[in-house]
Amino acid sequence: MSGRFFESEGYRNRDRVFADRAEAGQMLAEMLAPEYVGLPGGLVLAIPSGGVPVALEVCRRLRLPLDLIIARKLQIPGNTEAGFGAMAMGGEVLLNEPLVSSLGLTKAQIEAEQGRVEAELAERNALLRGGRPLPDMYGRTAIIVDDGLASGYTMQAAVRDLRARGAAGITVAVPTAPLETARRMADISDAVYCISIQDYYPFAVASAYRNWRDLSREEVADMLGQTKCQMGDGKG
Repeated sequence: MSGRFFESEGYRNRDRVFADRAEAGQMLAEMLAPEYVGLPGGLVLAIPSGGVPVALEVCRRLRLPLDLIIARKLQIPGNTEAGFGAMAMGGEVLLNEPLVSSLGLTKAQIEAEQGRVEAELAERNALLRGGRPLPDMYGRTAIIVDDGLASGYTMQAAVRDLRARGAAGITVAVPTAPLETARRMADISDAVYCISIQDYYPFAVASAYRNWRDLSREEVADMLGQTKCQMGDGKG
């Protein structure tokens, strides 16, 4: 691992750790606070949808501005829960090449899904960010927040996007993840903070929560509209 890796003692291999995403965000914020409260040039970036309520708690505690890094998985045809890669707003496509090969996905299938996701990214950007230009990340520290990692491809796409935009430092902060995925994130980021690590499979993000449900884009837009966090890149 090239980046630093932090987990919370006593939470390895535990289920139902968090009441909900808000509580997970509060616990994650306390874990981050000693290093990141009021960090000059720091920016909390949520991956919607599930990462937003977590990140709202993080930005409040750290007293940092909030924005979104919109990334989405490329769905396996006929399976809305599983993905064979991911894309972020920068347009770079990240593929799980071994999975693509094992599934026998054709170039046409891959390109069709890329086109669908590209359109969805634009729609989410319009709804959740008002179509604003993406943040100027040059020389800044990005704290990327989601409600958990599974394969980690969506987070990996977000990290690559922010690196390409000139971020000086990238911290991945999530409530839960498999050990293998968390270690892989540490290989491409400067630090990984994860409260509850699981070192065996099968793994499900939802298992870390006592109350779990999918969030609609409209619910997320409402959360962002009501937040007291400073929205945008914090540069005025």
